[in-house]
Amino acid sequence: MIQTRQLAAIMFTDIAGYTALMGSDERKAFELLNQNRRLHKPLIETYGGKWIKEMGDGVLASFPTVTDAVACACALVQGCGKVEGLCLRIGIHLGEVVFENEDVFGDGVNIASRLQALAPAGGIWVSEAVHQNVANKKDIVTRLVGEETLKNVKEPVRVYEVYPKGSDSKTSMLNKNQTTIVQAKSIAVLPFVNMSNDPEQEYFSDGIAEEITSSLTHLEDLKVAGRTSSSQFKGTKVDLREVGEKLGVATVLEGSVRKQGDRLRITAQLNSAADGFHLWSEKYDRNMDDIFAIQDEIALAITEQLKITLLGNDREKLTKPTTRSTEAYELYLKGRFHINRRGGSIMTGQHLFKQAIALDPNYALAYAGYADALTLSAGYGFQRGREVMKEAKLAAQKAITLDDTLGEAYGALGFYYIGLEWNWTLAERNYLKSIELNPKYAQTHSLYGMLYLGFVQGKFDEAVERIHIALKLEPLSAIDHADMAWTLYVAGKFEEALTYAKTGVDLDANSFLSLRIAGLCYMQLRHHDEAIKTLKHLVKMSKRHQHAINSLLWAYCSKGDIDEAVNLMHELEKRAKTEYIAGTYTGLSAAYLGDLDAAFTYLERAYFEHDANLLNIRHSQDVPVLLQKEKRFQNLIDRIGFPKSAV
Repeated sequence: MIQTRQLAAIMFTDIAGYTALMGSDERKAFELLNQNRRLHKPLIETYGGKWIKEMGDGVLASFPTVTDAVACACALVQGCGKVEGLCLRIGIHLGEVVFENEDVFGDGVNIASRLQALAPAGGIWVSEAVHQNVANKKDIVTRLVGEETLKNVKEPVRVYEVYPKGSDSKTSMLNKNQTTIVQAKSIAVLPFVNMSNDPEQEYFSDGIAEEITSSLTHLEDLKVAGRTSSSQFKGTKVDLREVGEKLGVATVLEGSVRKQGDRLRITAQLNSAADGFHLWSEKYDRNMDDIFAIQDEIALAITEQLKITLLGNDREKLTKPTTRSTEAYELYLKGRFHINRRGGSIMTGQHLFKQAIALDPNYALAYAGYADALTLSAGYGFQRGREVMKEAKLAAQKAITLDDTLGEAYGALGFYYIGLEWNWTLAERNYLKSIELNPKYAQTHSLYGMLYLGFVQGKFDEAVERIHIALKLEPLSAIDHADMAWTLYVAGKFEEALTYAKTGVDLDANSFLSLRIAGLCYMQLRHHDEAIKTLKHLVKMSKRHQHAINSLLWAYCSKGDIDEAVNLMHELEKRAKTEYIAGTYTGLSAAYLGDLDAAFTYLERAYFEHDANLLNIRHSQDVPVLLQKEKRFQNLIDRIGFPKSAV
């Protein structure tokens, strides 16, 4: 047994998302592994390195110099672009190691392994020893990530990111302009698994995770992944490292719920995202009446495990009861479950919130949910804005009266003011109050950016910056990506808008708004066939929703296929005799077909009915030029009351 001790640069690589791929497509996973070997072996040899061994989907190699190791890592990252589905995480450390036969041991190996586990997909993370050796190289750029405490390493390690000069230095899983930097005190709460025999209990298991998430967001010292992003992992075989990478968190809470009658069994487990290490776990066998106490206990246990100091009234915020009625609580969870589905489920949600309020007239969250459901119903054309205005406003105001610390309630009131009453001053005031009370509530950031800064003020650069905040909070939210796409579309940035719309579709194949904006972007870019194909799919998927019909009509007109457009207009006119058809988009459709008098008839109806879709008409890319030139159009803009300072 021959041992040699020497200074060496150790490189660990790992295929991002490989575990999840193996679980879904074993054949594809093995093929990717073979391609990974074919990429590594010649590059390691080219840069004077030694292939030590392969561990699952990871590769361990050593190099005589740091420069060679880093150059090889950069070449590997660039080589991944030629292999579909291949994305690496790489860690490099310089230290004294022991070579024994064909293997290598020592702290240097351990540190490189830990750096690789922390690195984001597509990233190269190195220790300070490596950084000092390559910082002056003209073809290499480094950036300080921060100081990290690595498992089984006594002292904290200063970590740097390395990338070749000229490459995109801001890598992320979804957008190439965002870097996932993991904070030590950060968590994602995944939807709890429903272990009950009744699939109808799904909302209950989702709701428990949602309530724990809501409690934790009150802690300023803790980064909490948004509920929408965390829910993307529902029903999948979870790869904790992938969750950590995509959501930028260091820990992940998983759990399960079994509910039979009034008896509950809830399990919860807190894991390290980097290595899957169990930090804490507990099982609760209780009655349904104890559900609130269980949620409080889990939230408090998390603060203890992550060493979060509870200051001032933090503990009160963390354990503050929303209702003591378990029946009302269940109805509220069902209501949120349904309105989050959008479409016709919005009306189901309305009914459930009303039931919850009847059981507990002091349930602030139920009133906020009811206000959201009413406003959404108007935006989706299920009810006239004028019909729901009074009730939506009263519901949001009631929620604030019951709990003036509820950011969600102020956000709902802001949405009401901007979408239905067109009171810009009160809309902004309530949006900012919502953000002040709950800066981690992504929906307010997104809607404040898109609706107020963008559609009303015409400050699209500021709008985009605000929505970027929402995307950092909810990196896997199809809705927030759709809001960004819509904002960029109205700003006339069709290529960028299409990129975000496509990401929204990737995150949720049934994302109505993402598909609609994608289709309209194709239309503006003169890709008529792709626009029509996308919007026809949307029409079918949405069961011929009026917004989808209008958008497809515009695409046909843009292509010059007037007969198809006329047929769709006839459909809308016929349906208007028996159901509510909102006036804004139908008015634009009439203008596309050259009937300006009919267009203004519809638009006047939209104004009278307070159609929420009039909000973006001043800057809309969908208003035909002939319509814009009409004095009647400018008169409509003036009556809506857009700020004179708007561009």
